[in-house]
Amino acid sequence: MIWIAIRMLTGDAQKFYGLVFGIAFSTLLITQQLTIFVNLLERGASAVFNVPSADIWVMDRVSRTTDVAYPMPSTALDKVRSVPGVEWAAPHLRATASVRTGDGDLEGVAIVGVDDATLIGLPRRMAQGNIDVLSRPDTVIIDDVGTTNMFEDGRSPIGERLELNDQRAVIRGIADAVPSFTSQVTLYTKYSQALRYVPGTRNRLSFVLVGAAPGVDHQQLVARIEAETGLRARTRNQFAQDGIDFIVENTGIPLNFGITVALGFVVGVAIVGLTFSLFIRDNIKQFGALKAIGVANGTIRRMVAAQAALVGLIGYGLGVLGTIAFIWGFSAVPTFKGFYIPWQIPLISLAAVVLILALTGWVALRRVLKTEPAAVFR
Repeated sequence: MIWIAIRMLTGDAQKFYGLVFGIAFSTLLITQQLTIFVNLLERGASAVFNVPSADIWVMDRVSRTTDVAYPMPSTALDKVRSVPGVEWAAPHLRATASVRTGDGDLEGVAIVGVDDATLIGLPRRMAQGNIDVLSRPDTVIIDDVGTTNMFEDGRSPIGERLELNDQRAVIRGIADAVPSFTSQVTLYTKYSQALRYVPGTRNRLSFVLVGAAPGVDHQQLVARIEAETGLRARTRNQFAQDGIDFIVENTGIPLNFGITVALGFVVGVAIVGLTFSLFIRDNIKQFGALKAIGVANGTIRRMVAAQAALVGLIGYGLGVLGTIAFIWGFSAVPTFKGFYIPWQIPLISLAAVVLILALTGWVALRRVLKTEPAAVFR
């Protein structure tokens, strides 16, 4: 009987392809939008991900994220270093500045000052050049996404001279970094050099990066640092989550993407429900004939479930493949650098497809179950 149900479904090619398209489109819209949403949220923690060596971030009490931070006095570094359980502590500066390129263009950039001795604070990998170039005077390293934004003509930025707040800077390396939420150009340099590029204020230390001693629990060390220094301390994962939460709480991104995902679900219900109802209407006599020869309602339910399962399997597969093709096709675009599909998202899409088919199948099935066997003879 299941085979008969499949033949009934595929025999009406127009409605069969309509059902598959409805499920595929709904799956594609839900999966693609959720993928972009999650990856955009994770960009809020990009600055933390770019410093994998830091176990703990220490900051002023009012600081919230890497982009919303209140500078501390330089003495905060010594306070943190004196806390038992701290193996090392390095200064970290993050600020914004205006840069004038050799062509005379003005660009807003983020300045990141890393520890002079250890260079802690740089991204793990370099796309071009070596971190040793920072030992040369007036050297900055630009992030790879920032390269495409600042040098749109495709020329190499190596050797380019910039003017940073009336100070000379020379690009001598390209870092392979996770882009920020705004994809702003980021320039990395030594902490002492960054102090020259950033307009002078009394306090300019943004963060203190901490490495925990072997065997020391990170959460306990966080509590100890806060108790002994009066500063705010967060583990790497906690501070990354703070950046994500800040975007969720202060932007309309969750609402906008939520509306799009909801529309994808509604469109799927509308297309599949309408097409399924038309399919049942056109085949009501066949179902009546089956009931006339003694096919029970339970078997009818399994037949409709098999039809829905076939449509759902094909449509869901096409929708997920479409999302993979989209991510792969745009992987070369700097804005989409590092985008991936979390494993939870296909499961969410699958649950949405099952719900769509359950709702539309139940509505269509009611008409079949109410059909009298004698209807086939009328």
